[in-house]
Amino acid sequence: MSRRSTVVGHRSYVIRRTSYVMGRASYALLMMAVMLPATLNAQQRVRARDLGVVPGRLTPGAHNAITDVPGVRVGQVTRIVGDSIRTGVTAILPHGGDLFRSRVPAAIVVGNGFGKLLGVTQVSELGELETPILLTCTLCVWRAADAMVGWLLARPGMDGVRSINPVVGETNDGSLNDIRDRPIRAEDVVKALESADSGKVAEGSVGAGTGTIAFGWKGGIGTSSRHLDDRQGGYTVGVLVQSNFGGAFTVMGVPMWKELTRPAPPAGRKNSADGSIMIVIATDAPVSDRNLRRIATRALLGLGRTGSYASNGSGDYIIAFSTAPSVRRTEEGPVRQLSDLDNEAMSPLFEAVAEATEEAVYNSLFMATTVESRSGRADAVPLDQVRAALARHGITAP
Repeated sequence: MSRRSTVVGHRSYVIRRTSYVMGRASYALLMMAVMLPATLNAQQRVRARDLGVVPGRLTPGAHNAITDVPGVRVGQVTRIVGDSIRTGVTAILPHGGDLFRSRVPAAIVVGNGFGKLLGVTQVSELGELETPILLTCTLCVWRAADAMVGWLLARPGMDGVRSINPVVGETNDGSLNDIRDRPIRAEDVVKALESADSGKVAEGSVGAGTGTIAFGWKGGIGTSSRHLDDRQGGYTVGVLVQSNFGGAFTVMGVPMWKELTRPAPPAGRKNSADGSIMIVIATDAPVSDRNLRRIATRALLGLGRTGSYASNGSGDYIIAFSTAPSVRRTEEGPVRQLSDLDNEAMSPLFEAVAEATEEAVYNSLFMATTVESRSGRADAVPLDQVRAALARHGITAP
């Protein structure tokens, strides 16, 4: 049996071709184009709110996604090859302009530093992003960064640029993916960057979440947002996660770690709580990099509500940025006049990010489908058991 490589965009389909040899007569079946959503199979999955899981009291945006923040775009490529490669890349672009010359304030918070987040020191020093954010697998970080730098250098107006700080985060998907092959290619990164769009974001076993595992179940990409009312400024906060961590899985206080039939332990994990999570936060609130650091810290509160305790082997990173024009950093001159929010206005944003982070993690698990490779298997969270457990605790879908 032979399979060709499959590369999947976040709005594309999986196409497989398989040739069979049977008995003494060898013949090839016609090419089979199996049209499935950008996952390995067509399991029916739903988001948290479809199960009655509604964290907090704030209202989500139109898509309940990081792309509800005006200007933010997401692009994803899923890489599936034979029975060994299960990985991908996810790109987050803060705005549609020239990010290198219209930089956004940003902050990075490290919950637990067991990871390979590229670009962290310059962001921490200068408080700004000058590139999109890429998420991928651990051993693919440097290839992804090199590809993005090449893509940026080739763009108009980049002649003479001699320094770029690519920001690339990762989680280790080696339990399902042949990570030593370092399978992300330059064309995958370029496709993710150039296909990035606003609107709905594919979740679950897609992009950088294709081979991830969370709480022993199949993890992946998840997103959520919160919109503040006019009295609180009318701002939007969006969160996207790449979940690959563990702990005592909890949903809205319900101990799923003892309610669900336990999955088989993933291969290659020292501890069921090991892994990592990348959390990306966007807001259109005019916030300084100092207050973005405070916002990013509150994401850890939302993460903790899902059952994480940031084990020794879990790399937990948060990147936060503001898209507000009034806080952009441009090349207009040595003195800038910025207009940003006062400290007293931050509390609603803190609440929003904690809620959205919690829900994004749930979405990453509930939308993920079972993934299997020659390295192992990660089962999707059994949603029928989740519904039953929630119902026993008085939580039901509307």
